[in-house]
Amino acid sequence: MAGKKANKGGESSTIGLNKKAKHEYFIEERLEAGIALQGWEVKSLRSGRLQLQDSYVMIKSGEAFLLGALITPLPTVSTHFHPDPTRTRKLLLHGDQLRHLIGSVERKGYTLIPLAMYWKNGRAKLEIALAKGKQTHDKRATLKERDWQRQKQRLLR
Repeated sequence: MAGKKANKGGESSTIGLNKKAKHEYFIEERLEAGIALQGWEVKSLRSGRLQLQDSYVMIKSGEAFLLGALITPLPTVSTHFHPDPTRTRKLLLHGDQLRHLIGSVERKGYTLIPLAMYWKNGRAKLEIALAKGKQTHDKRATLKERDWQRQKQRLLR
């Protein structure tokens, strides 16, 4: 593969972020999950065609799935294959991680949301979060706190 830069030392590079997640949810715990992808999806991710905004993680029959993530196919995928950009994708987690997530979601009322997708050692990884939804007043308080921190930094300069 002449001409391509190698990813040095296993550093990760971000493919896409879910910027609304921190505004909409209180993030309690973060986990890294692998994701089962098809070949055309990997090529699309390499060109940065990913949207995580309205996606979520659902646990069904002891397995975790990513729903609503949009991976736009490249125009050169194929003429005889019609890809589904919002198909359900399986997440790859250890059994103990899955049992912990199932217990938290069912008993404690948490939600699973994707935060970011990135490359790690040549594989696509998804950062998911165990989160609780924010009320409107919580969102306003967060915005006020952030504005106050900015003002404080300006005054200290």
